[in-house]
Amino acid sequence: MPEISIEEARSFGIETKYDLMPNGERRFRLNCSTDGNSYCRTVASENGAWQNSHYHKSVSEFYIVQSGWIVYAEKREGELKFRLLREGENVSFEPLVHHNIYLSSNSVIHTIKYGQALDNDWFASPELDNLTKHLHPNALFSL
Repeated sequence: MPEISIEEARSFGIETKYDLMPNGERRFRLNCSTDGNSYCRTVASENGAWQNSHYHKSVSEFYIVQSGWIVYAEKREGELKFRLLREGENVSFEPLVHHNIYLSSNSVIHTIKYGQALDNDWFASPELDNLTKHLHPNALFSL
């Protein structure tokens, strides 16, 4: 089976990007610049940590836990909800739902963004950060 070259992938709007995040996560991304859809494999740090709270105006996000566990927080219509997800479980967030994810140490998740995206469809949610970043999941769940 012949491989597709990087140049040919780019001609279809497909790019790869690899980042080391401030919280120690490693993110391996496959982005489609023509419609804003993307896939990301995230490998958590040794210590585990919260991501940054955010929401999207036009895309949905689908998270799958491959290994370890995550806790997600979502704020919808003024109601704050936390839930623990283990290996094989998943959650989806629709546009305009503020959410944040805590990844346990060395956990691996997959995130798929889908829908018709704006140029930059990631919006910070400092209010949700204030409600989540100081919490450790042990205080929320028996882990």
